[in-house]
Amino acid sequence: MARTESQMLPLESEAPDFTLPDADGRPFSPGGVTKSDGYLIMFICNHCPYVKHVREELARLANDYSDRGIAIFAINSNDAENYPGDSPEKMKEEASTWGYTFPYLVDADQTVAIAYKAACTPDFFLFDGERKLVYRGQLDNSRPGNGMPVDGRDLRAALDALLAGEPIAPEQIPSVGCSIKWKPGNAPI
Repeated sequence: MARTESQMLPLESEAPDFTLPDADGRPFSPGGVTKSDGYLIMFICNHCPYVKHVREELARLANDYSDRGIAIFAINSNDAENYPGDSPEKMKEEASTWGYTFPYLVDADQTVAIAYKAACTPDFFLFDGERKLVYRGQLDNSRPGNGMPVDGRDLRAALDALLAGEPIAPEQIPSVGCSIKWKPGNAPI
């Protein structure tokens, strides 16, 4: 299991807008949300052991924060041709099995992952209501096999601070996971 770290997009970066389809072809966009106190963009997939390790917590995050003013979007940017476990059909199964209530979107041409400088799954980007980046980093200290609890501690602290109007510590630990499975010619240099 190869470890790849998040690229840590600079804080205060503006959220690149996108419109992506879910596995059924319905389009979703952060720009389509009338007003939100924050936007959580998560790059995930189905087959990555790091994502499998945290998927229950991802569902809990959505249950805990969607009704509190956080718009949540998950994006699968992996090359589904070479990784059929990440196909839209498998995404529907994953969302249903694990209770994902957030849109789980297909970035088939990988342009959104490139725009966000996403590098791994999972990779988390939290933006404030003005769509400025306030947190990019790990969910928590848990990794497959390290025995640490999957509690979303780091991301939850950032979400709670954002909702309370408090500053979020700029010292943030990169997310770690599997590299995004790039199509030929798309891999960032």
